[in-house]
Amino acid sequence: MANCALTEKTLSELMSITHKLPYEWLIGLRYTRAGRRNGRNSFLSFISLISVSGIALGVAAIIVVLSVMNGFRKEVTDRMLSVLAHIEVLDTRGAMPDWRDTVALSLKNPAVKAAAPFVQTQGMLLRDGVMRPAVIRGVLPAEEPKVSDVARTVKQGSMEALRAGEFNIVLGYSLARSLGLNVGDKVTMALAQAQVTPAGMVPRMRTFTLVGIFESGHFEFDNGMALVHMEDAQRMERLEAPSGVRLRITDMHRAIEVGDQLQASLGPQRIVRDWSKQNKTWFSAVQTEKKVMLIAMTLIITVAVFNLVSTLVMTVTDKQSDIAILRTIGASPHSILKIFMIQGALIGAIGTLIGVLLGVTVALNIDVIVPFFERLAGQQVLSSDIYQISALPSELRWSDVAGVGGIAVLLSFLATIYPSFAASRVKPAEALRYE
Repeated sequence: MANCALTEKTLSELMSITHKLPYEWLIGLRYTRAGRRNGRNSFLSFISLISVSGIALGVAAIIVVLSVMNGFRKEVTDRMLSVLAHIEVLDTRGAMPDWRDTVALSLKNPAVKAAAPFVQTQGMLLRDGVMRPAVIRGVLPAEEPKVSDVARTVKQGSMEALRAGEFNIVLGYSLARSLGLNVGDKVTMALAQAQVTPAGMVPRMRTFTLVGIFESGHFEFDNGMALVHMEDAQRMERLEAPSGVRLRITDMHRAIEVGDQLQASLGPQRIVRDWSKQNKTWFSAVQTEKKVMLIAMTLIITVAVFNLVSTLVMTVTDKQSDIAILRTIGASPHSILKIFMIQGALIGAIGTLIGVLLGVTVALNIDVIVPFFERLAGQQVLSSDIYQISALPSELRWSDVAGVGGIAVLLSFLATIYPSFAASRVKPAEALRYE
């Protein structure tokens, strides 16, 4: 036993002095590439190349898909926030007479940069026998651009035409088209609140003039949002004060945190809602879809890792005589285990690195790559008439890259355990019996 240990030590020292690396690393590196140009070793190297390629393509595909999903989410979020405010503050009583105090108190938070009052209700729009539901929002045209970008999305007319007492209205593009309206046309608004007349209970109704059409690119708002002057909305609702105030903050990703701070400072009489809570169902669906997609794409790497297992098993079978010789000159089972784990880990790491580089390159240049293939195929991937966007969006997140790379390396390492353990249990006498 002592002689074996001495022999292994001598071997290790000799290899370290000669190549400055432990012999397990040198042999593992040698097995990773073709050592001799015979058919059997070339075939093993070809299988190793397939394993590297499979892992690389799997990693690259996941990075690109996640980046495209992030891009779509950002695109939809930006369009939603062109109409929505980052945070809304409502009053439990239904109206907020002291809204100016609420604005002043909210602006004391350094994360809040602008505020504007608003009134919001539900109603029906009627014209020539056609009826469409809509969210009616009363705003101040001079203050609204501070908290939303809806004024920038007005394609016809202008927001400035919303003047108190004139009962003008701005509609989403799809809503105006479904009612057959153009700028200057009249439309009747009916609210759910009824009023008592000699004929009985009838809905509260008023005729408005269309002075603008906006197109945010988000169907929910373009098909169901109507903007009027805040004072006109208060008259229709018979309110003496706005429903609440809308806030814009410096970083929309901190909306939940800032909302909690405002809730604590404004008190229980106020209801604070951030933009993610207003669209909780949509964001929950997106998060679920992303998790499911990540699991599905991880299976691609798992399939590629199976190639790695088969490569190592074939290598162990082919190198049994080499293993026996190493054992004979003093290499321990632990060293044999390390050799094949190093080989598998190197294949996994190289494949992951290539996949990360390829995936990051494609994700960062997808706006150039996709149009190139569109020109070759003569077809457009995204139709602007259907999706409201003409280019495939992409947002690369380094946290996704790190997560995908980590999963690939971990699976590759796990794939080396069984073949490496089998190699360490090879018995020299049996392996050399027929040599």
